[in-house]
Amino acid sequence: MADDITAAKVNISHDEEMNRIGELSPEEKEIEKKLRRRIDSIIMPLVILVYLMNYIDRNNYAAAKLQGLETDLNLNDQQYQTGLSILFVGYILMQVPSNLLLNYMGRPSLYLGFFTVAWGLVSTLTSQVTNYGGIIACRFILGLVEAPFFAGVLFYLSKWYTKKELALRMSIFYSGSLLSGAFGNLIAAGILDGMAGARGMSPWQWLYIIEGAITVFVGLMVSVLLPDFPESWRALPEEMKHVAIKRLAIEAAQADVDAAGGMSQIKGLKLAFKDIKTYVLAIAYMCITGASGFQNFFPSLTGTLGYDRTISLLLVAPPYIFMVIYSMTHSYLSDRFENRFWFFVYPIPITIIGFVIFMTTDAFGPRYFSFFLMVFVFAQNGTVYSWIAGAIPRPPAKRAAAYAFINSVGNSASIWTPYTYRDGDEPHYRLAMVVCIALQAVGALMAVFMYFHLNALNKRQERFEDDSVVLTEKEVKVLQKIADREGIDIAAARQQQRGFRYGL
Repeated sequence: MADDITAAKVNISHDEEMNRIGELSPEEKEIEKKLRRRIDSIIMPLVILVYLMNYIDRNNYAAAKLQGLETDLNLNDQQYQTGLSILFVGYILMQVPSNLLLNYMGRPSLYLGFFTVAWGLVSTLTSQVTNYGGIIACRFILGLVEAPFFAGVLFYLSKWYTKKELALRMSIFYSGSLLSGAFGNLIAAGILDGMAGARGMSPWQWLYIIEGAITVFVGLMVSVLLPDFPESWRALPEEMKHVAIKRLAIEAAQADVDAAGGMSQIKGLKLAFKDIKTYVLAIAYMCITGASGFQNFFPSLTGTLGYDRTISLLLVAPPYIFMVIYSMTHSYLSDRFENRFWFFVYPIPITIIGFVIFMTTDAFGPRYFSFFLMVFVFAQNGTVYSWIAGAIPRPPAKRAAAYAFINSVGNSASIWTPYTYRDGDEPHYRLAMVVCIALQAVGALMAVFMYFHLNALNKRQERFEDDSVVLTEKEVKVLQKIADREGIDIAAARQQQRGFRYGL
């Protein structure tokens, strides 16, 4: 085993090995600023654009409901909800194997670009379904081909940004989904108003064709323009490449590279499943996903306000646009104060108030205002994504598996929560609102556990740094595992931990 680890270490440069401990020099910090600007200007716009199309293609099912899809396909209430849920069955099945394969291949540009084109084609072809079986098949396949993107991008960004930079970038990335909620429904309203009956097709069919075709074009663009990882980006100057690798290695107290060969991916999967933080964060994310399930029915919820279909679609946009701006401020402050716990928790009571208002009032003003409170759940997303990166460090194979597993468990809520939005519960949808409140309460409990658990781990890190402290047998075992993984002795592993803290 030790020989295998030593052999794998040959793939790590001597320069990187020497720079694991320490900090960036003043010259390297200047290079880091240029590196960050380059990453922000090239990578972020591309992943945001793809995420925008991802959510538009996924959520046009809700807009299509108002454009005659149920009538044309002869769907009843339960069949429509099954069509919504089945996407996430395929989505979950592909999560973990997809992320492990992405990390192993090392070509996110081609990998993510291919699947973006694939879901664009599936979305376009959905326009031609004529019955319940057809829409179920298309939605399931759409889930399979969409699965590689989200967890893959979370892992991908964690290979470029430090945990202090991630919350804001994750929030900017997540703004793609919020923008899709706003502009996707604006596009749907325009299609409903201007293309009904064109070439003998319903507006919902044109919705799938137009948005699917745009997605295919975006996928081809990503395949060509998106950089892969720092160590393999040929257009990145050597000094920037060096800093990109070094700063992540310093932050993690170990190299941000895997042992060579496919087995490292399986090992990473085992490491993720042995870490309790993986399960706690998965439940926390599931609570957010479940509580935000109203987004799949937003046009239906605004439809209870008493306006026609076009106005109902237009009313969806303002809450999303508000949250795009707010969530970026929220995540900027989370990064600035280097805090995840409080920024995860404070939106919870705000959303609960929104759910209560919606299910207890009838007047337009309070009910529409409740949407602006409900969308605070989206502010939690950027926080939890960056919390994962700060709580589950290297090696990358472990992080890739953790992101995929957490995203799988999180999206499992999208399989069953649609059944709580029953047509018979209009206009207050009390069952769904109560479920959202309960999920937010559970999410708060998970955050409290994470806070105390990570605080205890950071105290252990302090003990590792104090050479006068005699470590317990349990602490020695922790260091031995790190040493075995890194191919070094325990003393070097203890030295490596200096300065590293889990993100609270």
